[in-house]
Amino acid sequence: MDRKEFLKRSCLLAAGAGLSPFILDIFSKKAHSSSLVPFRKEAMYYKGIDERTVQCELCPRNCTLSNGQRSFCRVREPKDGKLYSLAYGLACAAHIDPIEKKPLFHFLPQTNAFSVATAGCNFRCKYCQNWSISQFPPEDTDNENLMPADVVKRAQAAGCPTIAYTYTEPAVFYEYMLDSSKIAHSKGIRNIFHSNGSLNPRPVEELSDYLDAANIDLKAFDQEFYSTISAGYLETVLTTLQILKRKNVWIEITNLVIPGLNDDLTKIKKMSVWVTKNLGEDTPLHFSRFWPQYKLTNLPPTPISILEDARRTAMDTGLKYVYIGNAGGHKAESTYCPKCGKLLIHRSGYSILGNNIKDGQCAFCGYPIAGIWS
Repeated sequence: MDRKEFLKRSCLLAAGAGLSPFILDIFSKKAHSSSLVPFRKEAMYYKGIDERTVQCELCPRNCTLSNGQRSFCRVREPKDGKLYSLAYGLACAAHIDPIEKKPLFHFLPQTNAFSVATAGCNFRCKYCQNWSISQFPPEDTDNENLMPADVVKRAQAAGCPTIAYTYTEPAVFYEYMLDSSKIAHSKGIRNIFHSNGSLNPRPVEELSDYLDAANIDLKAFDQEFYSTISAGYLETVLTTLQILKRKNVWIEITNLVIPGLNDDLTKIKKMSVWVTKNLGEDTPLHFSRFWPQYKLTNLPPTPISILEDARRTAMDTGLKYVYIGNAGGHKAESTYCPKCGKLLIHRSGYSILGNNIKDGQCAFCGYPIAGIWS
């Protein structure tokens, strides 16, 4: 059974199990990319080396490519001294999601985000939830033509106040994201970036002018983990976070806690201290529960006790808003006032059952709650 047949049968099984339309949509697009007219967009952030060779300068891999070679992220290719994006306008996922799913807990709660992605990623995370689109090139995913102006129109038609660039790694479809973000801002729609944070500084600086919020996956505070589990670079992620902070982009951080790999409380404390010192004590930190998937099916789900220990450790360093996610309705999904301790935003999964933040303040004691609330 080839990959396409496997995905088709998975869809049928999912439908029979009553799974959500979101799960089904990932694997059952209206048209396969082979039936679409390809659009080659000249890439930004590269330099020519000779008439056949270029060096990409978008992310720290700095891929050097000659005619016929494909970038590590699988979506960039040179031709006669120029570098092109093969993913521009070629969406492999386009859905309406609750903002809480990004996850963003301090940014326009109880609103929806029009969420879009293309194929490709500049990491190789062994636990990737969306591996069926992130770990393949555009020609191997089911896509639809959705140019930047159409992304904004779809968001407007759905009444979404934000557009989220998400699911795979938005850094690899940088030009598509940037052009969509510019149009969105001109129409009063805000932009969200959910990323691994692996971009060179200059692209982050330019993109930040059009970003309103970002959730960055800080996968560990350990380069060995990045090297062996994700094929990434910790220092680059930290630099991206600092730039976003300086550019006044609202930041939240997700750390997926994997048993035996990045659950060392000493390193979690070190990470939390760094966040407090460099991004501020008001920065929300989400500890997310790992579930076995992709290439790490040999590991167990994260014990809830480990997530609770991680949360306690982070809060002991001074962080005010530390959450536990993907854990079946844990009370630490909700937001509490750092001063009086009262329940402010009561969450259950992606649903909000109550909101006691008024004009950016605790409705009980008046303490200012960091975030973008309107």
